[in-house]
Parts: sequence; structure tokens; C-alpha cells
Amino acid sequence: MKNESLIKMTKWVLDFMFVSGIIVIATVPFTLKLAGLYYQSELTKYYGFMLVILIGSGVCGLLILWELRKMMRTVLNKNCFVRENVDSLKRMGIISVIVALMYGTKIFVVPSPATFIIILTFFIAGLFSEVLACVFREAVRYKEENDLTI
Repeated sequence: MKNESLIKMTKWVLDFMFVSGIIVIATVPFTLKLAGLYYQSELTKYYGFMLVILIGSGVCGLLILWELRKMMRTVLNKNCFVRENVDSLKRMGIISVIVALMYGTKIFVVPSPATFIIILTFFIAGLFSEVLACVFREAVRYKEENDLTI
């Protein structure tokens, strides 16, 4: 019962983050200009480049949230060891590495300490997702074998 409420709360948080992410991405062109006025002249100087990086990484974040929401549905249905979750984990790993690469290009144009942290975080997340995909693939294989056993 306790785990059930935690799972439902997590699902609600993921849904909220997904909707909030869409709103944030839609406002990036305006907030980036505003930040350029008060924060750094580089944001204004490289506005187009930063817009691509921020919107691109925002879309990647939404794709990761989409995959997590799909996985959460299988958890709610008490059937999480399925091939679709393996595929979702693999996609999340690829998307995470794409974000790391996008910020890897940013480091040469508008370097900042936060950029290094973002690169490292998403690279590790990509590796972690790939490892989890391998673990889930084995769990699915065991489950399928067990389902065939009488």
C-alpha cells in the first residue's frame, strides 16, 4: 500500500514535469533575451546558438520524461519487466548522450562551470540507462522463461 502511493505520486510528478517542461520550452526565446539583459552579454551575442542548445536540450528532456512516463504505466500495471521498458531505457541513454554532446559544443562557445556539470551528469545518466537496459533485458528474458515453465 505504501509503495502504491509512492508510485502514484511519482507518476503525478512526472506528468507535472512534462507539462511544465512544455511551458518552459515555449518561453525560452523570451526568457533567454531577458537573461541576456541582466546576466551575461554572451547570451545576447550568441542568442541563436543558445536558443538551439536550450530548446534542443529541453526537447530531449521532454523525450526522457515521456519514456519515464511510459515506464511508469507498466509499473502501475504491475508488469514492468517487458521489452518496451528495455527499449525506453536504451532511448533515454541515447538522448542523454545527445544532451551531453550538445553541451559539449556549448563549452567552446559559451563556457561555464555549469556546462561541465551538465555534460558529466548527462553522460553518466546515458551510461546508467544503458546498464539498466541490459539488466532489464536479462530480467525480461528470465521472466519469459519462467512464464513458459509449467
